[in-house]
Amino acid sequence: MPHENPAGAEGILPDRMIAELAGTGGIRPSVPFAGDQIQPASLDLRLGKVAYRVRASFLPGPQATVEERIAQLKLHEIDLSQGAVLETGCVHIVPLLESLDLPPDISASANPKSSTGRLDVFTRVIANNARGFDRVEAGYRGPLYAEISPRTFPVLVRQGSRLSQIRFRRGHALLGAAALRDLHAREKLVDSPDADVSEGIAVGVDLAGLGPDKLIGYRAKRHTGLIDVDRRNGYDVLDFWEPMAARADRSLVLDPNEFYILASKEAVQVPPDYASEMVPFDPLVGEFRVHYAGFFDPGFGYAGAGGRGSRAVLEVRSREVPFILEHGQIVGRLVYESMQARPDRLYGQGIGSNYQAQGLKLSKHFRV
Repeated sequence: MPHENPAGAEGILPDRMIAELAGTGGIRPSVPFAGDQIQPASLDLRLGKVAYRVRASFLPGPQATVEERIAQLKLHEIDLSQGAVLETGCVHIVPLLESLDLPPDISASANPKSSTGRLDVFTRVIANNARGFDRVEAGYRGPLYAEISPRTFPVLVRQGSRLSQIRFRRGHALLGAAALRDLHAREKLVDSPDADVSEGIAVGVDLAGLGPDKLIGYRAKRHTGLIDVDRRNGYDVLDFWEPMAARADRSLVLDPNEFYILASKEAVQVPPDYASEMVPFDPLVGEFRVHYAGFFDPGFGYAGAGGRGSRAVLEVRSREVPFILEHGQIVGRLVYESMQARPDRLYGQGIGSNYQAQGLKLSKHFRV
């Protein structure tokens, strides 16, 4: 019998409640949902039929709609109905096929999907009158838009492509330090014997290497071909990535403006009644940025869902100066939220999950 929190309890909405929200008009898709669009604790968002190339990224602010800002800033329109290439270094705004009419007690937040972040495609969701990206206030009624800016590889997208996902919550679901320590004591959320648990669980970078080749990660190549975001197992790794082996001193110098895929030192798991997200550890720890894509759904890395602990994949970009990372250096922290109810199916349980029991893994677009 699925775990249910008491009626009116706070928490992240699971799959069946997302479907119920859509059924009662809280989510309004202009095209019927795809069969796998609802995930255990989130909903994939789909691109609409047109992209607007704009001069710059923007937030509409409380006095404007996104449509009004597009009219002021657009350079040209791109038809996505048959597919189109979005070039690196350009900013595009795409109306999504899903709009919202949320109840007054339900808010939402968005993230790039894991596969999107691992391609270094910078994407954020914007709502009308928004003061921030990827956040939708409780009771919001209106359209949603994706801001898309490929950073490393040009990408081919089309109407229906899914680059972002959205999570719905009732009330405040985030676990405080005491509750998180209790959960870690029961479930061993990371496999570190001396885990640093406070408002989040500290996560370090693995530079010792995985497997017989002591692989620590990949650095993206420049001037590659394009990537079709809807094509799985379609590309040779070496055409786009340079594999990197561990050094004897277990360090890595990040070159300015290069993009790296690395892995966490810790194996992570998310129990069925919780969802998780990686957030920045401290913006002052160094001249680099770790771009965390996607959420960790209930069941990620969980033994009962085919896990055994899964590494968190880190998308890392240095800023203007070279920066040295050391093995185990803390680069992020895991925060956990309570589910309103346990999902009908967990991450990894026959739903096409791409990253269950992962170690160091590139996006689904590349052949293993």
